[in-house]
Amino acid sequence: MAYIDRSLPIGPAAAPLRPAAPRPLPSGRPSFGETLQKAGEGVQLSRHAQKRVERRDLDLDAGRLERLDSAISRAAEKGSRNSVVMLDDLAVVVDVRERTVVTAMNAQAGREKVFTNIDSVVIA
Repeated sequence: MAYIDRSLPIGPAAAPLRPAAPRPLPSGRPSFGETLQKAGEGVQLSRHAQKRVERRDLDLDAGRLERLDSAISRAAEKGSRNSVVMLDDLAVVVDVRERTVVTAMNAQAGREKVFTNIDSVVIA
């Protein structure tokens, strides 16, 4: 039986790993962390909702999106999951947990005027 001396290193000694110094970003550009954080905020439109907004020529300007975002936050505070948000003459169905608009319609022009699978209504 051969004797192995385990006190001797095998192979070249590895240099200790040092974290790389962060590289400065070009001025005016947000870091990845800031971009990721902003991506988690705000309101998203599902593909279906985007088509509805375009086809029905609905006005979802920055002011309305800000009000919608605030309404979603209030619905989330109350524990809502799916909500209808009324923005003036616009009815928007929202998945509150995902902060995603599912569909949108002009409140006066809709044929059915029946919303299913919602647990709250927010008037913004």
